[in-house]
Amino acid sequence: MEIKVVKTRKFLPPKDNLWSLIKESVPSLSENSIVAITSKVVSIGEGRCIPVKDSSSKEKIIIDQSEFYIKRSGNYKSRIHTISQGMLVGSAGIDESNSNGYYILWPDNPDESARKIWKFLRKEYGVKNVGVILTDSMAVPLKRGIVGRAISYYGFVYLKNYVGSNDLFGRKFKYTRTNIPDSLAAFAVYLMGEGREQTPIVILENLPGIKFVTKKPFYKKRFTSWKVPLEEDLFRPFWNAVKWKKGGR
Repeated sequence: MEIKVVKTRKFLPPKDNLWSLIKESVPSLSENSIVAITSKVVSIGEGRCIPVKDSSSKEKIIIDQSEFYIKRSGNYKSRIHTISQGMLVGSAGIDESNSNGYYILWPDNPDESARKIWKFLRKEYGVKNVGVILTDSMAVPLKRGIVGRAISYYGFVYLKNYVGSNDLFGRKFKYTRTNIPDSLAAFAVYLMGEGREQTPIVILENLPGIKFVTKKPFYKKRFTSWKVPLEEDLFRPFWNAVKWKKGGR
C-alpha cells in the first residue's frame, strides 16, 4: 500500500475551480487508487457557501439543510443535533473553519458529486479502476475528539463481507461486515489534518481487498444499503426516543 498526501494551493470560498485544483496538484494517478477528498473543497467548488455577515440566522440554515433536527436545549445550546444526508451530524455539517467568513455547506448531492469526480479522474488520468471518497470530520458519541467519516463514495464496493465465513476457531460469522469508505476516511482525514495544512486530498494506492466497479449498485433489499434507514439501524431505540423535528430537506 502507498499513501500520498497532496498539498494544494489555498482553495477560496465562495467558489473556486475544483477541476483545476486537482489537475495542478495531482500530476498522475495510478490504477487501483482511491482518492479521498474533503467535502469542504467539493462544496467550495460547487459554490455551496453563504456569507456569514449576510446571514440573519445560522440556525435557520442548519434547519433548512437537515432532514431532522433537535431543538437547542439545556447545556447544549451551542450546537444543533441533526440528521442530514442520511447521517447523524452536528449542525448539518455546516462549517466555518478555513472558510474566510463563509458558512460552508455540504454538497447538495454528495453521491452525484462523488460520481462527477470519479468520471473526471478516469478521463483526465486515463485510469479505469479508481475510487472516490468525500470526507468530513465529525464527533463520535461518547468519545472525545473528531474522526473522519465518508459522506459519500463511488467506484468500489463498500463492504468487505465476512458473513458465512469462519473465524479462527471455526465459528461462522453471522453479521460482520467492514465499512470500507468510513474506515479509509478516518485514516485519510487524520492525514489531511484540521488546521493550516492545505492537504485536502489523500491518495491511497494498492489497497488490499478493494473491488472496483464502474456503477454504484442500487440496493433494493433491506439491510444491504450503505446508509442505513432509521428503522433498520442498530441504534434505533435511541433515535426513536428523541423528539425529532422535520427539517427543510
